Amino acid sequence: MASSNTPIPVTILSGSLGAGKTTTLNHVLTTEQELNAAVLVNDMGEVNVDAEFVERESELSQSDEEIIEMSNGCICCRLRGDMLDEVGRLADQRDFDYLLVESSGISEPIPVAQTFARGFEDAEFDPTGVYELDTMVSVVDAHSFWQGFDSGQALTDDDIEPQGNRVPEEALMDQIEFCDVLLLNKCDLVPDEELDEMEAVLQALQPRAKILRTKHGAVDPTEILATGRFDFDEASQSAGWKRELQHGHHHESAADEHGVTSFIFDADRPFHPERIARLFADLPDGVVRAKGFFWSAGREDVAMGLDKAGQSVRAGPKGTWLATLPEAEQERYFAARPGIKEDWDDQWGDRGTELVFIGREFDQETLTDRLDDCVLSEAEMDEDWDAYPDPFSPDDQRELALADD
Repeated sequence: MASSNTPIPVTILSGSLGAGKTTTLNHVLTTEQELNAAVLVNDMGEVNVDAEFVERESELSQSDEEIIEMSNGCICCRLRGDMLDEVGRLADQRDFDYLLVESSGISEPIPVAQTFARGFEDAEFDPTGVYELDTMVSVVDAHSFWQGFDSGQALTDDDIEPQGNRVPEEALMDQIEFCDVLLLNKCDLVPDEELDEMEAVLQALQPRAKILRTKHGAVDPTEILATGRFDFDEASQSAGWKRELQHGHHHESAADEHGVTSFIFDADRPFHPERIARLFADLPDGVVRAKGFFWSAGREDVAMGLDKAGQSVRAGPKGTWLATLPEAEQERYFAARPGIKEDWDDQWGDRGTELVFIGREFDQETLTDRLDDCVLSEAEMDEDWDAYPDPFSPDDQRELALADD
């Protein structure tokens, strides 16, 4: 039993529906015989099938309250406070040494990590100091990922309804981009050469994570328990697209060998709204990830955002240009980040475009030319931009219809 003065370590398992989270969890529970663990299982359905499976396949019991069910909601949002109530109650009993959390298939890992690492203001229980987030694990279905590569279809086979504006592919990308260990599961269903290619893509999407190949969730428990790998600030900045924007592209031999590439497109003139919307709806299938902000002519009030995850493409209002802020507030930003002023335009301020594209076997030169064609010409810079039809939502990002729909 853990000492009352020692924080209880926590490992969180994320992954899309059917990726193998529960199988992985049960493998760890049955393999690591000395592990004195409590388990919290989150399921979106009214009946928590995963919790029942954990109880049946392991020696844990719901009657002894070693397994906590959280159903019909997600611990990253709706059930966040309820989760803290439950882990607080467990901490009061203090009869276990490790907490394992299996989140739902569409759970976003960052809010769950924040809850353990920094607490949640709407809950009475503060987990900081009592629990210590040790390892964030994401499980990826190699077979589903491979089928997506081959067909240009979705990267997940989730047969579930989106939650709010979230679609399964966006949740999957969040899980890949925010983790310490990434388990590429169901590797027995995919040829080795394809696994090499997928691993290169995953490494480009998440350079920091340790990637392990597994079959039937069989991972060495020491790879995901008590690793000490979690660091919130480091994990928050570790996504491949963020590293591209911050540090520029560094060629990796494995990525080059498998046709994985990434590049940044930037421009100091706005896009023509209709032309860029058509392009975003018709990006190459090989572009697995695209992220960043852009300037759409006629929308000088707001920074527009692009978010492509697999086949899901969302674009629309995302943030605020510093140029729209009061001068005193601008000066505070300049003081904190002097580099902003170096690129400041006397007329347009910080308005511009910076987009990252990551993928495999797509023609970067052709895509760059197409993006360039969407930028306003010299003549168009003098036109009335308010007369341009605006295909983007007024208030928020929305899914773009595919060009042939």
